[in-house]
Amino acid sequence: MKFIAFVVVLITGALLIYATVDMPDWGDPNSPANTHVSPRYLEESLEKTATPNVVTAVLADYRGYDTLGETTVIFTAGVVCILLLRRSRK
Repeated sequence: MKFIAFVVVLITGALLIYATVDMPDWGDPNSPANTHVSPRYLEESLEKTATPNVVTAVLADYRGYDTLGETTVIFTAGVVCILLLRRSRK
């Protein structure tokens, strides 16, 4: 059983490494995020969201559900840590 799990982990790792070959270099100014997404956010965020801060507009309006999901995961992890680490009284 451990051998099968080890093989699954190796295959998954190899697939993840293979998937990163096509990714642009870190900080590449010609990457799709820098050429398509960022200029759109900078140009249209005030008009579409009525929020003067671009960072707030992106986190709250454009990526609202994503931010909500991340907050939910962090909150759930904190509650689980508290439940696991609490001392029970006898």
